[in-house]
Amino acid sequence: MQTAAALTMVRDDVFFLKAWLRHYGGLFGRENCYVVNHGRGADVAELARGCNIIGIPGDAHKNFDMKRWRMLNNMVMGLRCYYHHVIVGDVDELVVLDPASGTDLLSFLQGVPANRVLTPLGLEVIHRIDLEPEPVTQAILGPRRHVRPAPHYSKPCVVSVGTKVSRGGHFTRYERLHAPEHLYLLHLKFCDLTAYSTAMNRRNAVAASTGTGVRDAAVGRHWFSEARGDDRAVFQAFQRLKQREAFDMAPLRARMHRSWRPRGQTGYWEFDRPDSDAQYVLPDRFIGLI
Repeated sequence: MQTAAALTMVRDDVFFLKAWLRHYGGLFGRENCYVVNHGRGADVAELARGCNIIGIPGDAHKNFDMKRWRMLNNMVMGLRCYYHHVIVGDVDELVVLDPASGTDLLSFLQGVPANRVLTPLGLEVIHRIDLEPEPVTQAILGPRRHVRPAPHYSKPCVVSVGTKVSRGGHFTRYERLHAPEHLYLLHLKFCDLTAYSTAMNRRNAVAASTGTGVRDAAVGRHWFSEARGDDRAVFQAFQRLKQREAFDMAPLRARMHRSWRPRGQTGYWEFDRPDSDAQYVLPDRFIGLI
């Protein structure tokens, strides 16, 4: 059994795919990376060369997200036959290990028992356009240092047990919460204003091609132009988040454990996911990590 595989699905998001490939390809080797190429994009196929590329049709569908997660669930369960751990998620989500742990992600996973689900703490990398004029060309952490807590992205995404992951990857049918101290999920959607606008233009076009509206589609509201708002205003709002001095995430993990419970009668498990008005500066040890 190999230690770990990484799995994602992507449609033309080359900015985020480059980061995903640098991160997981560097840690696990491209031979252990699985990229579902939605629409069989030539740019995706070229960038992901050396990975396991699965090309699928790119037909627009109002239930795109439901279909996507049904397929990813089945792929995770299949890959578990050959890997102790499978990391699954969107292409703009990267699981990282705090260098303060003294090891890297692969070495860490080699010491984690199988038959469990790990839930990294979610942090959203935000572009402070008033403080960070430098564009992102290669590494993201360095030009970008600010993060905000993102409980919706504290996802149970490191899977080594037979379970089902919900649409969006937010919940699993695994009744214990394992949230290791140094493990994070960095959400990159807001890491760069230009990349954000480019991605949103593309996603709005995909949503429009379904021929349906926000209320009738099993796709996030943010895919639709009517729910988008002004891009620059979204980023300017980050300036109003309260600056916290100490990078201490222990209280956030403690809150996850305190509120851990069944998600109604669905079979899934959850914790409270309150919005946060705080932001933090990542310590220097994170620079260049992704």
